[in-house]
Amino acid sequence: MGPSVSLSVSPDLKRWLTTRRASQLDKLVGLAMLVAASVVFLYYSIWTLAMPFVDADHPLHSIFPPRVWAIRIPVILILLGSAVVGSFLSVVMIRSNRKKAAKAKAAAAKKKA
Repeated sequence: MGPSVSLSVSPDLKRWLTTRRASQLDKLVGLAMLVAASVVFLYYSIWTLAMPFVDADHPLHSIFPPRVWAIRIPVILILLGSAVVGSFLSVVMIRSNRKKAAKAKAAAAKKKA
């Protein structure tokens, strides 16, 4: 057999990892997110992959928006998501800079005194 590797884990972390169980609410929220993601995936897949082969006058087309939105919606969501992530990173970086500047100012004031 090959060499065994053992990791040292603190007893507190080991206890937390072994006693942490998902509550019923966690499971319910996870199931709801899974169902919602599956429904969106199926709807979008049918809209983009199957509907181009269905006749234009078929009543099934009334369920779906025009095909041009199959591109516009993901592009809009990607742009919005990028803006949110960029804004979050900007705020974190600005706050971090302010903390560093305050520490430097405090250290300089302490050095003067």
